[in-house]
Amino acid sequence: MKSRVFSFRFLLLSAFLGVFVAGTVTSAAGQFRHHHRAPWYSPVASSQTIHAGGATIQIDFAPGPLDLAHDRVIRWVQTAARAVSEYYGRFPVPRARVLIVPIPNRRGVLAGTTWGSVDGFPAFTRMRLGQHTTQQQLTADWTMTHEFVHTALPSLSRDHHWLEEGLATYVEPIARAQIGTLTPEFVWQETVQGMPQGEPFPGQQGLDHTHTWAATYWGGALFCLKADIAIREKTGNRKGLQDALRGILAAGGSIAVDWPISKVIAVADRATGTSVLANLYAKMGEASYTPIDLNVLWKRLGIRPENGKVVFNNQAPLAQIRKAMTTPYRYRTALLASP
Repeated sequence: MKSRVFSFRFLLLSAFLGVFVAGTVTSAAGQFRHHHRAPWYSPVASSQTIHAGGATIQIDFAPGPLDLAHDRVIRWVQTAARAVSEYYGRFPVPRARVLIVPIPNRRGVLAGTTWGSVDGFPAFTRMRLGQHTTQQQLTADWTMTHEFVHTALPSLSRDHHWLEEGLATYVEPIARAQIGTLTPEFVWQETVQGMPQGEPFPGQQGLDHTHTWAATYWGGALFCLKADIAIREKTGNRKGLQDALRGILAAGGSIAVDWPISKVIAVADRATGTSVLANLYAKMGEASYTPIDLNVLWKRLGIRPENGKVVFNNQAPLAQIRKAMTTPYRYRTALLASP
């Protein structure tokens, strides 16, 4: 299971400032200037611009040493942008900025944070990168992709932060699999290991009212998994959650704008021609929800956990749905035609 270093997305910082604006700083920027220097005003030692998915992404390096050459870090950012662009059909915003902050005497990708509509950029991401980070650690990293997924969803209220983080948790490995940097086996291995954390504890209220780490990240991810499967079952595997999220983007939704969750769900359902998200939100977001038998679900999808890995059964009832979820969008027609 991934040791998920919190990406926070403004969670901890806003707690100190007395604000919780999940992913947008339109109302918090002034408080940043009052109490702390906002991260987007940090000094920059060098800068480079890349293009991905129709977007321009400015990558800035804050002062500080890194063992890795900057071009390797830039390729890491570009790969994450390519994964998100593949999943959504384009990069979610036309312009984005990434600030790489070297952290002395540390190693690994330490944390990421993403804001919307700051300093002229629809999306701004700060990544804290240890000085002694290796190429292997960059290649294995999930955080950069996770943060870029955040740019594709409108900023929601505090009660709905679980959807922002749950979506990023769910979409990130699928997006990486769709460009071939993760195998489907690895994606489902991580899913099987992580999803039980999203199951409700006794007496837990709906996700709108339960702000624990497990409910926010994995409860939200479980919502997305159930929605993805349900949409595919309703549409004969012709559409899935990916279509719903592309529909939000096509309607002008991104981290740069604030939407109520009712609009997010209505637009997403319209894109799939179903009411799956509205029905599921009523069951899991607003109300207490009961655990599902995940072992039964894995069996229906043709997934058998075995010695910490997974083995696929392609004769299972939902095996084609499982395959479709990690297949690149452009190959969907070929997959549907296959036995």
